[in-house]
Amino acid sequence: MRNTHVLPLLLLISLIACGQQKDTTIHEPETASYTVETVLDGLSVPWSMAFLPDGGMLITERSGELIRFRDGKKTAITNVPEVYARGQGGLLDIILHPDFENNRQVYLSYSTTEGKENGAHTAIMRATLEGNSLTDKKVLYKGTPNTRKSHHFGSRMVFDRDGYLYFSIGERGDHDINPQDITRDGGKIYRIYDDGRIPEDNPFRNIPEAKSAIYSYGHRNPQGMVIHPQTGRVWVHEHGPRGGDEINIIKKGANYGWPEITYGIDYDGTVISDETAREGMEQPLYYWVPSIAPSGMAFITSDIYPDWKGNLLAGSLAFQYLERLVIEDNKVTYREKLLPGTGRVRDVRQGPDGYIYAAIEGKGIVKIVPSRS
Repeated sequence: MRNTHVLPLLLLISLIACGQQKDTTIHEPETASYTVETVLDGLSVPWSMAFLPDGGMLITERSGELIRFRDGKKTAITNVPEVYARGQGGLLDIILHPDFENNRQVYLSYSTTEGKENGAHTAIMRATLEGNSLTDKKVLYKGTPNTRKSHHFGSRMVFDRDGYLYFSIGERGDHDINPQDITRDGGKIYRIYDDGRIPEDNPFRNIPEAKSAIYSYGHRNPQGMVIHPQTGRVWVHEHGPRGGDEINIIKKGANYGWPEITYGIDYDGTVISDETAREGMEQPLYYWVPSIAPSGMAFITSDIYPDWKGNLLAGSLAFQYLERLVIEDNKVTYREKLLPGTGRVRDVRQGPDGYIYAAIEGKGIVKIVPSRS
């Protein structure tokens, strides 16, 4: 049975002081070295964006709308899957197939009530974008069982250099059941082929009753996922409870510990676990205390930002800024606030033009433009 007493002061100090990487001070320069341009306004919860080869972009609204934006014009995409738009659920991530220019395929993550049980779970869909409509829709993966809990859907996706599709599903609020059980969905990173087939070398494919799409487990609610531009490895960040948001580099078959180890406490101040490390469980590359509630993730590779090149970006829902992290030898050495006070940053991407774009709740899409020296 877990401890339920209020966290003593000494344990709180140890939670903050120990671990692979302690928190560092975040900086906010007195003068910004950039300006912010509004690309599209009037959006409610723009959860994700994907850039099209024709210069336009696709934007998901959590309420269920898929928007095509080009040359100042918004167009609603039709035949979008019906979503469970409740709590943190709805129409979530969108990415393009690596060969989109030839096959026109897009991938959507969303919450859906499809299934036997009441409630909902995360689904991954592939569809073809024909004009302003989705066709040839196919559900590639659907988490089970449904639950009436309306949080922790995960839902970030990325293709790696070998063409595998990775995606996250949060533990759906059942942290005592799902994350450490590979026979259940939730609290996992998954890997599949682009058509939904399970790779032959997935780590749990040959284990009876295991969910064979699972690639790693012991996660809470990953809502940032990106390929490292040099190593090609999958990086994720995930929400912790009160404290303990994490950045992790994903390893095949690895256990990332939630909720058996954590650098956070529960929202009511009680102890989730008195351990921050255990043999056989991965340590985060970095953890945030206090939690920033990270969402969206991108590496800067563009020459447009020479002083930021190689840095990592993560949106903050809790503190309403975009965070820039300098990472050297897999250690965070500097943190800086970008777009302070602009709103809840839900997604961040580097566009094909090399500029950084951020999706801001209650506002829309903005672009960061370096100031001329």
